[in-house]
Amino acid sequence: MKIGVIGSMQFTEKMLEVRDELINLGHYAFVTDLHKDLVGKSDEEKEKIKIYQKNNLNAIREFWYAMQKGDAVLALNLTKNNIENYIGGNTFLEIGFAHVLNQRIFLYNPIPNIALYKTEIEAMRPIILNQDLIRIPK
Repeated sequence: MKIGVIGSMQFTEKMLEVRDELINLGHYAFVTDLHKDLVGKSDEEKEKIKIYQKNNLNAIREFWYAMQKGDAVLALNLTKNNIENYIGGNTFLEIGFAHVLNQRIFLYNPIPNIALYKTEIEAMRPIILNQDLIRIPK
């Protein structure tokens, strides 16, 4: 399966690790090239780079174009800012893009308890993996 790995850019290293794990399991998995600038950076540095990329490098559209060739997205929703299973604005957009494209949506962890869009995520019927990547069919 062709899977775009999405999530907060703060999770870049873990996203690359999960991408590689998916590849080892026989999937074609990808992240955008924008992640290469974030590897090894502090959270503060990542935040500055992320804002620059959104405003100057069309980061949202870059992933939109990349995901056109995919079958699914895997949202890596980890703890961020003391929010368990965090899904931020960009990741929510990307989940919505996948839904509109009729792609499968996988969440690494359960849906976060964020009232602003919890019901919208539930309506898109993601498959909750509970960190078990083997559950993704090939």
